[in-house]
Amino acid sequence: MHCLYARRLFLLLTRQPIQPDDGRVEFRREGWPSSYHMKNWLLIALAGATTAPAIVLRFTHFTESAALVALIFGVAILGAAFLLAWACEVAQLDIPPSLAVAVLALIAILPEYAVDMVFTWKAAEDPQFAHYAAANMTGANRLLIGLGWSLVVVVFWLRGRGKVVVLEQRQSVELGFLLLATVWSFVIVARALVLGSGSLNLWDSAVLVTLFVAYLWVSSRAGVEEPHLYGPAAVIALLGKTPRRLFTVGFLLFSAAVILASAEPFAESLVASGEQLGIDEFILVQWLAPLASEAPEIVVASIFAIRGFGGMALGTLISSSVNQWSLLVGTLAVVYSISAGSVSALPLDARQQTEVWLTACQSLFAVVLLASLRLSWRGALAVFVLFIIQLLFPDPQVRFYFAFVYLVLALGLLLFNGSLRRSAFGLLPRAWGEIRGQRQVKE
Repeated sequence: MHCLYARRLFLLLTRQPIQPDDGRVEFRREGWPSSYHMKNWLLIALAGATTAPAIVLRFTHFTESAALVALIFGVAILGAAFLLAWACEVAQLDIPPSLAVAVLALIAILPEYAVDMVFTWKAAEDPQFAHYAAANMTGANRLLIGLGWSLVVVVFWLRGRGKVVVLEQRQSVELGFLLLATVWSFVIVARALVLGSGSLNLWDSAVLVTLFVAYLWVSSRAGVEEPHLYGPAAVIALLGKTPRRLFTVGFLLFSAAVILASAEPFAESLVASGEQLGIDEFILVQWLAPLASEAPEIVVASIFAIRGFGGMALGTLISSSVNQWSLLVGTLAVVYSISAGSVSALPLDARQQTEVWLTACQSLFAVVLLASLRLSWRGALAVFVLFIIQLLFPDPQVRFYFAFVYLVLALGLLLFNGSLRRSAFGLLPRAWGEIRGQRQVKE
């Protein structure tokens, strides 16, 4: 749902907003220097140019170096992700609000899911790819919190905006959904301990996808504003209705095609390059693949923070975390079953279970820390330091015990911080109150 926050990014990069006239989708062209237009068209061209080597490589196979292939396709996914983000922004001018929430949310998350779906699909034929599906999923979740959340607070602080990022009361809804998804992740781990073997099954899919659908429904009830655009999205919107729509559709189709065409060779070359370079393939997949797909939203959040919109920046990443835990994890068993040709559960071995356990504990700690809708520099430092430390110890057994550090810290906050404890236990009731309030306003 990060595209819903990004609709107001015009506030962040320019002091000259584009505003609709008399409710119509028209924008003022005066006041914008030609250099502004040139700069943003160059950004669009640069993002498009990054995909060219991947397109050539896809049809010619001009290199046998797995590391170079991974780099080329990874950069292409990154460039296409930016094009996709700008297209989603402009598309909000032409899609009815009731439809925009669902359609644009699903489109915007494509880069994050393409690679993981490739691993999951291949896992039905080669069990080792199940290993990598879990790696990519857990890495993406931990990266958003461990790096993204802390980066927002640091940028906010360095820009002189204060040492504490405060969320709006309505953002307790997103945090509440993240808590529910996190709780279910503990159910997945507990089931593995009880049964002696782990898996993601269709029951997990039913619960988590239902959470995602509920999240979309709640977001749509909140309504969608007329979007305010900035940067590349703004200059596309200034083209006029017909050219704007042609560019938007073209960018959506082109970027989606690049991402889908790049996902499989990127995934396979990551694994192969790990073997060639003597690097643990699991670790390589866990961190390099998410870096390519998560970069645009982390950049968006950083820009929010630079311009003083810390709550919006943090909310963007919280929303992305909800997507990761609900739709990403929830669809893995479905994709695996389709690939296998029968109702199946994606197996999780001991190492994968450990990674899910560690990711769940980190998520719980983060939700408790943010339950009061405030994240201080101390809290951000704790999130970042813990994230970096666990990176230094790839051994599964060490990570299993390290997860208890997150769990103990979360319990410690609940036990010894009365204000935070009240906020944490009141999070879901507050979220429900916000949802009811939205419904009453809508009616």
